[in-house]
Amino acid sequence: QVQLVESGGGLVQAGGSLRLSCAASGRTLSIYGVGWFRQAPGKEREFVGGISASGRSTYTADSVKGRFTISRDNAKNTVYLQMNSLKPEETAVYYCAAKLYGLGNGKDEYDYWGQGTQVTVSS
Repeated sequence: QVQLVESGGGLVQAGGSLRLSCAASGRTLSIYGVGWFRQAPGKEREFVGGISASGRSTYTADSVKGRFTISRDNAKNTVYLQMNSLKPEETAVYYCAAKLYGLGNGKDEYDYWGQGTQVTVSS
């Protein structure tokens, strides 16, 4: 079992930046691919991006490409989501999730989830 805890959310103005962290405990995160998802009120949870277990491969959704970056520090058992040029419509609860064997963009592929962190972007 791996437990995930997100942090770093908050209130930011449009155009601003935040860095979210996803810290793991219980098992090493280095064997898991990690995905970031977000869910706005009344909407489906959507894939934002992910990073492979090794960190050699990353993927970001088209909607955030060029603005969001995912990285990991396996020594710290932590994955990061750097978000720049944030938009009001990106207000949501952001979740990290872990899966063995690769990386995917479907929420049903992931085995472990954090509790989420709220990101609010004001206009």
